[in-house]
Amino acid sequence: MTTPLLTVRDLTVDFDGHPAVRGVDLDLHRGETLGLVGESGSGKSVTALAVLGLLPATARTGGSVRLDGRELLGLPARQLAAVRGRRIAMVFQDPLSAFTPVHRIGDQIAEAVRTHQDVGRTAARKRAAELLDLVGIPDPARALDAFPHEFSGGMRQRAMIAMAVANEPDVLLADEPTTALDVTIQAQVLEVLRTARRESGAALVLVSHDLGVIAGSADRVAVMYAGRIVEAAPVDELFAAPRHPYTLGLIGAVPRLDGRGGPLVPIPGRPPAAGEPARPGCAFADRCPLTEDRCRTAEPPLTGTGTGSASGTGDHRAACVRADHLAATRPAPAEVYPVPALPAAVPRPRAARDSVLAVRGLTRSFPRHRGGLLRRRAGEVHAVDGVDLDIRQGETLGLVGESGSGKSTTLYEILRLAAPQGGRIELLGQDTAALDRAAVRRLRSRVQIVFQDPAASLDPRMPVGDVLAEPLLAQRTPKAEARRRVPELLRQVGLDPAHADRYPHEFSGGQRQRISIARALAVRPDLLVLDEPVSALDVSVQAGVLNLLQQLKAELGLAYLFVSHDLSVVRHLADRVAVMYLGRTVETGTAARVLTRPRHPYTRALLAAVPLPDPPAERARPRLLLAGDPPSPAERHLGCPFRPRCPVHAALAPEQRARCATETPPALPAAPGVDHTATCHYPD
Repeated sequence: MTTPLLTVRDLTVDFDGHPAVRGVDLDLHRGETLGLVGESGSGKSVTALAVLGLLPATARTGGSVRLDGRELLGLPARQLAAVRGRRIAMVFQDPLSAFTPVHRIGDQIAEAVRTHQDVGRTAARKRAAELLDLVGIPDPARALDAFPHEFSGGMRQRAMIAMAVANEPDVLLADEPTTALDVTIQAQVLEVLRTARRESGAALVLVSHDLGVIAGSADRVAVMYAGRIVEAAPVDELFAAPRHPYTLGLIGAVPRLDGRGGPLVPIPGRPPAAGEPARPGCAFADRCPLTEDRCRTAEPPLTGTGTGSASGTGDHRAACVRADHLAATRPAPAEVYPVPALPAAVPRPRAARDSVLAVRGLTRSFPRHRGGLLRRRAGEVHAVDGVDLDIRQGETLGLVGESGSGKSTTLYEILRLAAPQGGRIELLGQDTAALDRAAVRRLRSRVQIVFQDPAASLDPRMPVGDVLAEPLLAQRTPKAEARRRVPELLRQVGLDPAHADRYPHEFSGGQRQRISIARALAVRPDLLVLDEPVSALDVSVQAGVLNLLQQLKAELGLAYLFVSHDLSVVRHLADRVAVMYLGRTVETGTAARVLTRPRHPYTRALLAAVPLPDPPAERARPRLLLAGDPPSPAERHLGCPFRPRCPVHAALAPEQRARCATETPPALPAAPGVDHTATCHYPD
């Protein structure tokens, strides 16, 4: 065992007397990637920021952080500034906030170089261009003069990594570097991190809530809960045989692309909130299915096999009195946590079900203007350019694609209940182009939407009871009847009717999303439009919401239009899938066929970019990275719009490539009578 490069001992952080980190011990060795995982509020990001001394002045920090034996905690600001960026560098979660918006990208990277190296402006700028080229920014010499807002999200994160490795640091701290990125861009960023670590030889601390990302990137994993590490082990061993019930629950709550559906394993309850008084015993006891009396008297220490600290090589440690039992029995998550029994839907042939939504050839463009005071039209943005959707009663259609593919615009056109700019929309058998005001009002209650952010979609000034009654009153339901329905709706989504007089901020994120679902169900709709409903939730909370959606669908016969960038969630919930690219539907069919036997190269690339929470399986998969970002929808693209990024196109014969460049591919079925189409000239 080599001497650790970075050593953290008994690290504590509290804000105004409220502990956020409680006695964290970590060792990081040269060339090692340590994954730090846990739910929101577990202390992951605070730990990473404390290492580099980036916490606000209100934070009180204790313990020890040593880099090559040199103590960093309490170091004077001038000496600590010499360490930041040179010995330890940070990749922040939101690069748009981390970059200065009024300075060019090249100037900011060059400044990072000149701060720690005695070089001139020309040499620093040349180094900045080399770094942008290293992380895969196209035309780096030109990109130097771009401002942060001119880069896409993935390009900004790659530029942030370039700035972090500018001085070849010994340690890289990456705080949720792939949050809010499309799965294809996430794969690019993770590959850039691997390249940067390989080129600089840096050790990496990867903070993430995504167990798939950790499984494919980390050598060792430390799991945090309520401000302390509750389990630490080599990545393969931790996923194969977790020794803490919390780790077991996190793994069971993750929907998997290679899963077979059925209920997920949610962790009951919620983590301790900031400012709550500490209770004696294990902090996880109130949520743990294996709790014993001794769990509530003393907090168990982090113990286990091997020697060294929580992240020492060859160590597997857990802070649980039942750790030895879990190590010996290796139970599946469903054998420890209670799994809800979902009602079975009555199987009916798809052809026998009524149509809920039919979209044919939908198009929508927006004018593009230039100039300030004297604005002039300078073309169009083709946000939706040929979308076909079909949803039957009791069916879930998953709508997937990268940001900018036109998913949200498609939802807006459907929910507008008006004549589309182009194409045809039939909702519950009615053509929206032929609806009068009375018909629109009648139809409005039959289609409802659940938004991505429940905190923004619920009125903070209204009690939850009034929030749920509002759509009923808007449909002219008598007040007494509306009030009678409120407790029923809360029970339906698994909430306590006695909490109807509480305000939205008094509920957790998962509970707020359940309230949003209850509000949508109030008017008894036939179709629920779900716009990224679980993307902002922790994996443990996400599992409960997904189980609820499956239960409601079976009980009420609802149809779902489920929009998500997470194909693992879509695989778990959807019956059919529609894949969008640059405003067009490029592949549709049953989820079983599209997600296991994709025919379009874009769908194959999306699936290849989804990480699996299984280290051996994730390492064994071939990597397929899409080049660049999607083209601009402001330009008309002849032929196949995916052609510039298509890995199949590059291998075709010249006459075949010419066809892709000039002919728009039609939607062709995989075989006669098979529910699986792809808009590709050479799908096989």
